[in-house]
Amino acid sequence: MRAGRVERAGPRLLFGKARVGKALVLGGGGVAGVAWETGLLLGLADAGVDLTDADLVVGTSAGSVVATQITTGIPLAELYEGQLRPLDQTTEMAVEFDTDAFVTTLFELLADEPDPVELRRRIGALALAATTPTEAERRAVIAGRLPVQDWPDRPLVVTAVDAATGEFVALDRSSGVDLVSAVGASCAVPGVWPPVTVGDRRLVDGGVRSMVNADLAAGHQRVVVVAPFSVGLGGSVDDEVAALRDEGASVAVVTADRASTLAFGTNPLDPATRVPSAEAGRAQAASVVEMVAEVWV
Repeated sequence: MRAGRVERAGPRLLFGKARVGKALVLGGGGVAGVAWETGLLLGLADAGVDLTDADLVVGTSAGSVVATQITTGIPLAELYEGQLRPLDQTTEMAVEFDTDAFVTTLFELLADEPDPVELRRRIGALALAATTPTEAERRAVIAGRLPVQDWPDRPLVVTAVDAATGEFVALDRSSGVDLVSAVGASCAVPGVWPPVTVGDRRLVDGGVRSMVNADLAAGHQRVVVVAPFSVGLGGSVDDEVAALRDEGASVAVVTADRASTLAFGTNPLDPATRVPSAEAGRAQAASVVEMVAEVWV
């Protein structure tokens, strides 16, 4: 399998059998992505389309934060107001992130066209060797984002990758991993944040496999994918969605529009992007609500 293609996980990976109903898939996008997804979900709910009633919610990286927040029962309006709070009223940590340098490194790792698992091993090795804040410091940030820190009774899946082996890891309430660690792992951007220790494993960002990991929604009849970015290491969101549609699912995809992309700026990990990204997401909802409603309602 060539790099850039996501190997299929399928519904059996998590639940033992195919499922029916509605699935919400929330993708990665840094601090800006958390804010944008929150604003978008609130805007859609205000327009009469509430995606929080999904039968399954899948979260990757930034999406794992939002997925956890909505499945643990925190109202969208409250989550949105949290994105508008001044930085000194949050646990967020400013960080420098050179997007161009990150992309250059990825191209170097892809030069000999490694298979997806090998590529993830290489990225994991970089993550393990990087100088970052401590795990404890980063955990405090993640914990501050999660007012409720127990796994919900509702189906929630948080994605990560084993830094040493490149193995894809899908975590749910049966995994034996506490929720803060699971979300912290899913958000552990390689080279920026420390891998999260879970037992004898070190886990990194689920976005190393795919920005959305939409194939985990396989078996659901109706799927909405909310993805700040349409392309990532696993290829394009369109490729993953095509596979779901081939299986008969009705799928709607929402990615950031131009105004939202401008709100993200050049460093989507910068907490300063929260307010403009949340507002842009809420505003964008009006332009996509009909499309989403055709699938969801």
